[in-house]
Amino acid sequence: MSLVVAAAGALGAVCRYLIGGLMQSRVGWEFPVGTLVVNLAGSFAMGLIVASSSGRGWSVVAVGFLGGFTTFSTWMVETLRLGLPSPRAVLNVAATLAGGLATAGLAYLLVG
Repeated sequence: MSLVVAAAGALGAVCRYLIGGLMQSRVGWEFPVGTLVVNLAGSFAMGLIVASSSGRGWSVVAVGFLGGFTTFSTWMVETLRLGLPSPRAVLNVAATLAGGLATAGLAYLLVG
């Protein structure tokens, strides 16, 4: 099971790299839109999975894929690069926290 979770995590990390980079290049802002989009999408997906799953199978997707797909460390470094306590840094933290909670909650309500 551990190898399956590791493979799912590797796939999630590659998807994060590709989707985050694509989003960032399309927008072209200094604000880390790519990381925000990936983290919000991951929060929504986690809400769907938790609300609709029982048993151990969900852990491959939730812990493996979504664990590799979403990123805390990149979010923190990008926030620091925006310059604390700048309005852009505060917006990055607030948008990710509030948006993540809202998207996970919405997904959970849609399934439940």
